[in-house]
Amino acid sequence: MAQLLTEAEIQKQAKALSGWTLKDSKLQITRTFKDFVKAIEFVNKLVEPAESQGHHPDIEISYNQVKITLTTHDVGGLTQLDFDVARAISQID
Repeated sequence: MAQLLTEAEIQKQAKALSGWTLKDSKLQITRTFKDFVKAIEFVNKLVEPAESQGHHPDIEISYNQVKITLTTHDVGGLTQLDFDVARAISQID
């Protein structure tokens, strides 16, 4: 089972992630696209990194915006998995 990160570890890793914010023990980012089709194309690109790491984000889609939230539900907070997936998502155009 994944281990919760300390607050110091969370802050250090969060500083290295551009565009991501910390809220209520979760990592969040909202990406805005040209239109709904581009937003869905982006969401489809999330499948491979999430599946390969066995860690899946919560996703909200509102027309051309995609809000991604990461947390490790079974331990109740942020773990290394969340930051690994966040870095992978940050690489997606």
